[in-house]
Amino acid sequence: MKYFLTILFFQYALVSCAQNELKFEVHAGDFERLNTPLFIEIEQFSEQELSEIALYEISENTEIEVASQLETGKSTKLWFTLQGTTPANTIRTFFIGQNKEGQKFQNIEIDSDEKALRFKLGEKYLLQYNNEEVMPPEGIDPLFKRSAFIHPVWSPDQQVLTRIQPFDHYHHYGIWNPWTRTKFQGRQIDFWNLKEGQGTVRFKNFISTTEGPVFGGFKALQEHIDFTSDQPELVALEEIWDIRVWNLQAEKKAYLIDFTSILSCATDSAVTLFAYRYGGGLGYRATEQWGKDNSQILTSEGKTRDKTDGTKARWCIISGETNGSGGNSGILFMSNPQNREHPEPMRMWPSSELKGKGNIFFEFCPIRHNKWILDPGKDHELKYRMLVFDDQLSAADAERYWSDFANPPEIRIVKK
Repeated sequence: MKYFLTILFFQYALVSCAQNELKFEVHAGDFERLNTPLFIEIEQFSEQELSEIALYEISENTEIEVASQLETGKSTKLWFTLQGTTPANTIRTFFIGQNKEGQKFQNIEIDSDEKALRFKLGEKYLLQYNNEEVMPPEGIDPLFKRSAFIHPVWSPDQQVLTRIQPFDHYHHYGIWNPWTRTKFQGRQIDFWNLKEGQGTVRFKNFISTTEGPVFGGFKALQEHIDFTSDQPELVALEEIWDIRVWNLQAEKKAYLIDFTSILSCATDSAVTLFAYRYGGGLGYRATEQWGKDNSQILTSEGKTRDKTDGTKARWCIISGETNGSGGNSGILFMSNPQNREHPEPMRMWPSSELKGKGNIFFEFCPIRHNKWILDPGKDHELKYRMLVFDDQLSAADAERYWSDFANPPEIRIVKK
């Protein structure tokens, strides 16, 4: 009798698993796809079932396990990457089923200490977020200290593509985004030019950190601090950085970073961000190796370096020669269509900058032409994506990556 009940239980478990398999299609639509991060919401699985599922692609009557990663919160999402090239107007089929304990995938991992989070894939570093204040070089005004920025960003070949505290602009910090000309409670505050002593941006705490085979990431709370009030320090704005580093699995020469900034007023007072050529969005100070003679810049509108400043674009490629890589490395910067002022205005230093040396500063600047009033009680969001790459990136591939970001493929459930 006991043996009979065991068989019945085993049969029930198989039926239960089969009933909870989920088959779906990814429709490429009008765009050719290239290494596209995607998710599917899966509310129908129990907590126990979620711990036992895996994702498979059905290809030529075979099942190929695909790296996947759960995210829980307001909804339950299963993330994965649509690997390789998917032609326009084609369909790829997947199903979520029982984990067969098959293929193991390499995780993006966090290597951290009290100063910073560093993201790794195997033995290779990807990026570092600095949560502890970094002091300027000895003899330089300590007002230039900063936390809450990304540096270094490493290319897949481990070339450092960012720079902080250059002698010409000690307030430049890799990838960062403070606002320049602002008004808060009737006072003018510059959060960008630290030497003015009017304000700064500072790390407050981590909300979450994530490791996994599809992405690693973190959410951090940052504070925009006003030094001009009758209080020693007054928080004018709170900002959440939601950063995700995507593992493209088969792609060894590139990876993706999603950069989301969510701004909210820290008091009942609005904050006005005045129109100016610098401020907010996404700022980038490039490696000191790149100058006017060994770097290239191209925007989605076909603009090159000296024709870019003040124009608008969906994306911008910045690349150049790097020691030891055997060629070029670079970053493709992408603006999301939901962003204010998209296609977004840019600030780009001309090639004559720094007495003709031509080091690179770039920024997506959503207040370049029009001011922005941040009202209390509301979230104000900006989304960007970066492709960090070695070798060359064509305009056609840049457009494909941007299309994935702006108009992701459609997922359709296949009913039983």
